[in-house]
Amino acid sequence: MYPPPIPKNQNARVFSAMNRTHFYFFIFSLLLISCGLIAYKYFVFGFPIVPEEKANFWNIEVHVSFDAQNEPAKVVLFLPGYSRNFIISSENFVSRSYGITTSTDNINRSATWAIHEASKRQVLLYRIQVNKVKLRNPPDSAPPLEWEVPEFLEPNRSAANALLVEILRKSADTDSFVMKLFKLLNAQPPDENVAILLDKEVSVDKKVELAVQLLALAGIPARVVNGIKVTTRTNDAKIERCIEVYSGGKWTGYDPVSGTSLISGNYLDWWRGTKPLVQLSGGKNLKTNISVGLQEEDAINAAIKRAETMNPYLLNFSLFSLPLHFQAVYHLLLLIPIGVLFLVILRNVIGIETFGTFMPVLIALSFRETHLISGIILFSILVAIGMAVRLYLENFRLLMVSRLASLLIIIIIFIGIFDILFYKLHIEIGLSISIFPIVILTMTIERMTITWEERGSKAALQQCVGSLIAASIVYFFMFNKYSRHLIFVYPEMLLQILAIAMLLGRYKGYRLVELFRFKEFNKIK
Repeated sequence: MYPPPIPKNQNARVFSAMNRTHFYFFIFSLLLISCGLIAYKYFVFGFPIVPEEKANFWNIEVHVSFDAQNEPAKVVLFLPGYSRNFIISSENFVSRSYGITTSTDNINRSATWAIHEASKRQVLLYRIQVNKVKLRNPPDSAPPLEWEVPEFLEPNRSAANALLVEILRKSADTDSFVMKLFKLLNAQPPDENVAILLDKEVSVDKKVELAVQLLALAGIPARVVNGIKVTTRTNDAKIERCIEVYSGGKWTGYDPVSGTSLISGNYLDWWRGTKPLVQLSGGKNLKTNISVGLQEEDAINAAIKRAETMNPYLLNFSLFSLPLHFQAVYHLLLLIPIGVLFLVILRNVIGIETFGTFMPVLIALSFRETHLISGIILFSILVAIGMAVRLYLENFRLLMVSRLASLLIIIIIFIGIFDILFYKLHIEIGLSISIFPIVILTMTIERMTITWEERGSKAALQQCVGSLIAASIVYFFMFNKYSRHLIFVYPEMLLQILAIAMLLGRYKGYRLVELFRFKEFNKIK
């Protein structure tokens, strides 16, 4: 036996439920994709939310000088590589007659200056510009290929073993092990074993080197990190050492003073290892100076530089990759969906009557040249003149195309008259009439005349006023600096606008205007 057929009304309900689920899933997908892209651009690249926002960047200069000895000279300088807090947006070298090569090993970058013969005092410069990174994954997650286990001599060997036994007994994992280690190294007065290992040298650099050795002895890979604090302007930035420990598939930095993994957000990792920043051969009296200068630039420019460094492929497919004249077009084009969205709200939710579906958006675009108040005044005057001309042309019973062409020509004549009049009166507002969209004016006048003839003067005036009110509201949301900034920097917002417009398309409730129109029914009830 075949199953009984499903009733038609039940089948329609099932289809409607499936259609509704599909619709809301599609809306949710649009919102999710849009919010994800916006969050990625904001947190990773730092694109600003607020227009005219400023971002800090730092110019760092390494000044290397030495006395040459009339023989070949070579200078090797470690260069900043990856950093958890900064990216390098520009880099250049300044020297005379030197050959320059750069190289990268598994850990560090370096530059080598070389010259066949040099004399007197030599000066070499290395300049970089760095930008702050808000959020970035650890740049190096590769485990060390091998690490050297130090050999301590007595009594240091016994002191190191006793210290490690004590730390192991009071720690549960690598993180707590490192924190306990630095707590003992920084204790005052120092532990007996720590005092033997430090041998009266209590500098931070000595503690960092000792910590790396003790961790290697305990089977935990660790390395020395050298860097500077990038905070304010200084002419003599000091190299500060931290420590990195490999655990959980990544390198984690630790502050040797506090012993925690919360390294300052202003710390610029420069190079790894215990070698000095500069190595010189063929000279003497080496002097190195690091200066830091803080400057400001537009946050958008800073974000673009970060994107170029971190993910250039993504930037290649953004609006910022277009030529400037194309960008200017999209600065205006992307505002139209904002105006359309608010027009949907004004028509479907509030119930304002307008000429045509999107005529108020076009009128708002025309206000861009004249500004709002001047635009409304000029628009009203020209529409009134156009209405009078249109009613006069009705006496000649012209065909529609000829009637529109005649109306357009007459409107242009009046615009020319206004231009001359305002120019003689030294009123600059009138000069912008020449840029006023003539076609929009012509179509508005034609549409208003038809409404006047078919539905009466009251309906025509209501739609005219409604169109001006809608155009004014749309103009406010389209051409304020926040809308213009957000929609161009985050064009992904178009997906949100699309989702909201589609949701409003399912709205079937009362419009606000209808609540006033039908308020008498409530009195009857």
